[in-house]
Order: sequence, then structure tokens, then C-alpha cells
Amino acid sequence: MENKILLGIDFGGSGIKGAPVDLEKGMLTEERFRLETPGKSNPEQVLEVINKIIKHFSWKGAVGLAFPSLVQKGTVKISANIDNSWIGVNTEKFFKEKTRLPFFVINDADAAGIAEVAFGEGKGFDGSIVLLTVGTGIGTALFTSGHLFPNTEIGHIIFKEKDAELLVSDAARKKEDLKWKHWAQRFNEYLLYLEKLFNPDLFIIGGGLCKKEEKIRKYFTLSTPVKMAKLRNEAGIIGAAMFAKQHL
Repeated sequence: MENKILLGIDFGGSGIKGAPVDLEKGMLTEERFRLETPGKSNPEQVLEVINKIIKHFSWKGAVGLAFPSLVQKGTVKISANIDNSWIGVNTEKFFKEKTRLPFFVINDADAAGIAEVAFGEGKGFDGSIVLLTVGTGIGTALFTSGHLFPNTEIGHIIFKEKDAELLVSDAARKKEDLKWKHWAQRFNEYLLYLEKLFNPDLFIIGGGLCKKEEKIRKYFTLSTPVKMAKLRNEAGIIGAAMFAKQHL
């Protein structure tokens, strides 16, 4: 069973959700279970939520975790949207010791990208892709001919003299109380900037924003094609499980 189905968990800014994943089909085998992300989001608080997800599915095997930070060999390097107490923590070791289950941890946008390239809009695409997950923050994943360049953080690139995430995330839209038109025009400028820097063959937009295509599509002026992620909010869960399978 472990060879075909693994538990994937996606640690997001507003919710932590998980489900067993059929790795051959790229589909959840059960309805995803979602809990609110704790306010402080320190290791012990997040562990408590993840334990509830593991218990909900009576899971006994390996777990893949999509984590909202730059993660190198399991260790957290930055803390843009999580508690500072995570910095320097080897997440794989921490969760393995606490849950007694094998844990494999990957950046959340990279996880979403892996799933989308394998089973979604990037499937079979022979070119370069910039995938962005837009929600509480801006996650990014870069691919060429299906191969991931890991741990890119171009959601934090300097744009209009600020960290881009502070201007073009959905959290920024809500904080500034922007109308969709004004926010979409700003987001389009950001995409034009990325287009100039990376010259991708395709943009894929994931996260919560992919459900708002009718509000933003008409404001795009890029020459690069833009597609909305097919796997939507399940991508992080699926990609996390795929990452765990790759490293078992």
C-alpha cells in the first residue's frame, strides 16, 4: 500500500489539510481533512494539528509535508509566513521523532508544482514553466522540461521597491481592500516583470486565486500563455505525497 498510496499534508497560511493520495492517478483517495492553521504556528502548535490529521486517517506509514518556507534537506531557512522559531529546525527529524512516522518535507510551491506538472496543466509540456501559488503569500516553482529547480523564492523578489508578496498576494489585496480590477492590474505588472526576467513558455497560477479567473483574466497583457492550475488546492497535498514516494 505504501508504494501506491501515501499521506500528503499541505501546511498553508489559513489551513492545514491532508489526505491519502493515489500516486499512480494523482488523486485523493479520501475527502481531504482541513483544520485551521494555529495563530502562532510554532512547531508544537503545528505538530498538534498534524497529529490530528494523522489520527483522522488512522495513518501508519510515510508522510509528505508541503511546508510554507524555503526548506533545504529538511531544514527551514526563512520564516516569511511562519513563526521565527522554525528557523534552523530540521522538520523531517522533528516530525519523525514526534509522530514516529517517516516524514519528507518540501517547499509548498514546489510540491504544488510537482503535482501540476505530473498530473495537471503542465503534464507533457516540453518547455519552461513558472508556477505561482497565490494566497496568504506568493509561492513559486520553476520547471524546465518537467524538471524542478527547487526552492525559488521569486514571490519575495523586489518589485516596485517592495517585497513582491506585500503587493500582489491575496492577503495584500484584502489588507488594502483593493477592488479586483486594481489588484489584477498590479498582479499583471508583476507577471510582466517575471516574463522579462525568465522568459518562460508558460505561467500556471495556483492557490486560491485559480478559482477567480473570471475576475482577473481580462486584465492580463502578457505574451506568455497563462493557465489556471488544474489540481487547485489539492496540488500541495498530492505533490507532498509524491515527494515522499521519491525519497522513501
